Amino acid sequence: MKDKAYKVLAVQLGISNKKAKELIDRGLVYVGDRKVEIARGEIDTKTKFRVKQVERPEVLLEDEYLLAVNKPAHITSEEIAKDSGYKLLHRLDKETSGVLLLVKDEEFRKKAIEEFRAERVYKEYRAWVEGIVAEPFEIDYPILTIKRGGKAFSRLSRSKGKPAKTMVEPLEVHGKKTKIKAVITTGRTHQIRVHLARAGHPILGDSLYGGKSWSRLMLHAKRIKLLDYDIEAPEPKDFIII
Repeated sequence: MKDKAYKVLAVQLGISNKKAKELIDRGLVYVGDRKVEIARGEIDTKTKFRVKQVERPEVLLEDEYLLAVNKPAHITSEEIAKDSGYKLLHRLDKETSGVLLLVKDEEFRKKAIEEFRAERVYKEYRAWVEGIVAEPFEIDYPILTIKRGGKAFSRLSRSKGKPAKTMVEPLEVHGKKTKIKAVITTGRTHQIRVHLARAGHPILGDSLYGGKSWSRLMLHAKRIKLLDYDIEAPEPKDFIII
């Protein structure tokens, strides 16, 4: 007998259908090592699920102007902002981990936003990608972002896109996968994801842009340099042990 995945999960955990669907949508539900991607997908009612726990954000730095946290995967930037009571200075995708900045002071926020607009903010990421990256390379290709129904999708477009540049450097090769450093000054929606997919090296777990199924989107915001701040977030365990 089969039923929708979220309904089977709800029965197994003794929770509401709404809560079960939310867990699947967050990317927290697995069958063995395989993530359940579609909450409404049909699945055997005897299927045994494994639910991953969401880690708590770790405070990296806090002063009178700024709160910097190491955002765990599977939680939105907006949820962290709501819990902290402070305004987001920028955003990370739900499954992206790493340095997330929130501001406490309005004057500081205005100064920081101007730094972002002037492309004077250094942003360094780590990612595990498909294929072997043997040499450093640069991707300089404009990006057009389309938003529909609260969701965003980006594509490359020389005629309509906004300038975007990503510098890529290989750090470690494991089989047919490479751990890379990506540095950006622009901050287009899904920039690193779209550029790496274009280069033939989609990020593991990035199903939106052609990446293989993985435990999550393997992208981590490692370091940000803004004004007098230089903040780093240690890589999560799933980046070190792969």
